Amino acid sequence: MTREPPGCRRENSLMLYTFRSITSHRSFSRPERCATSSHDAFLAFHRDLDFVRKFMKPLLIGELAPEEPSQDHGKNSQITEDFRALRKAAEDMNLFKSNHLFFLVLLAHIIVMESIAWFIIFYFGNGWIPTVITAFVLATSQAQAGWLQHDYGHLSVYKKSTWNHFVHKFIIGHLKGASANWWNHRHFQHHAKPNIFHKDPDVNMLHVFVLGESQPIEYGKKKLKYLPYNHQHEYFFLIGPPLLIPVYFQYQIIMTMIARHDWVDLAWALSYYARFFITYIPFYGILGTVIFLSFIRFLESHWFVWVTQMNHIVMEIDHEPYRDWFSNQLAATCNVEQSFFNDWFSGHLNFQIEHHLFPTMPRHNFHKVAPLVKSLCAKHGIKYQEKPLLRALQDIIRSLKKSGELWLDAYLHK
Repeated sequence: MTREPPGCRRENSLMLYTFRSITSHRSFSRPERCATSSHDAFLAFHRDLDFVRKFMKPLLIGELAPEEPSQDHGKNSQITEDFRALRKAAEDMNLFKSNHLFFLVLLAHIIVMESIAWFIIFYFGNGWIPTVITAFVLATSQAQAGWLQHDYGHLSVYKKSTWNHFVHKFIIGHLKGASANWWNHRHFQHHAKPNIFHKDPDVNMLHVFVLGESQPIEYGKKKLKYLPYNHQHEYFFLIGPPLLIPVYFQYQIIMTMIARHDWVDLAWALSYYARFFITYIPFYGILGTVIFLSFIRFLESHWFVWVTQMNHIVMEIDHEPYRDWFSNQLAATCNVEQSFFNDWFSGHLNFQIEHHLFPTMPRHNFHKVAPLVKSLCAKHGIKYQEKPLLRALQDIIRSLKKSGELWLDAYLHK
């Protein structure tokens, strides 16, 4: 049996992540015609649709036969039609065309920060002040590398998926010490069904938090009290931002690469650690370098959590509503106002709505497509949420507090 080339395997894996998230195990008919939800999701995630269709055919994705039960009957076909027209308009405006210089400058400024960090320690020594300053510089470079790998992971830079995959592995592996395949597996499920319990891994809180409005009431009625959820807006500061990257993600990434025998990603990640330890062991020793790296991860984790949660955790979080693609994304995402700082600080994830609607669109074009999205929302009476950065961050705590209060009320009185 012949083996698929690596590019095919990666594209097939990406497709399967999407497929598992957007479909249930039902039989389909007329595979030559894509179902509403499946069509828009596959269109959003892939650049080369002709290539992907080779893998879609045996999956029999299509419209259900008229006599078969469907959960899609409540979807608004006019919204779907208008959204596809909007996407066509964006394509005609060349908004899916990437400015390579833009991404080159982003990569360059990350490398410059890495160089400045080493120079500070080399020139000023390893005292407390140079060490703390260097840690903040490296945490900034790590956060920015996180946003940049996100661009390549979404195939939004190069036309050829293979080039995106290679640079993605370089940035997330060699510059960050993480795994591209682990990221893909989590992130595409999140995009396919954002804020949907049991489908979006980002709302799988392992009983640490209760989110939205339905889950707190469900836990309360069942008298589930793994933690005092009415105080979750307070203990969030202790176990949320400080621990996500240095503890949970770190453990999950390493175990995933080993469990799946993902030796390529492991080699890329080890190249990061080798480079980091070779660079800083002469200044701090082995133990000091481990502590130094942990502090950098600690700082980066705060940045990552606040930025990623301000767009989602404050929105609707529930079980599958079976809405059209456009309405689903708008219900689960919100934007933060545009500014040069907000764009840089969040890696343009302040345009979370546009990013979720068009994951392969280069981030520097989000502001151009935003007016079209707002117009479509206005036409169909769908709320387009956009807020200042500070309010968006505060809303994270407000939403956790509200959910905690719902849990307590249900726990005590229902």
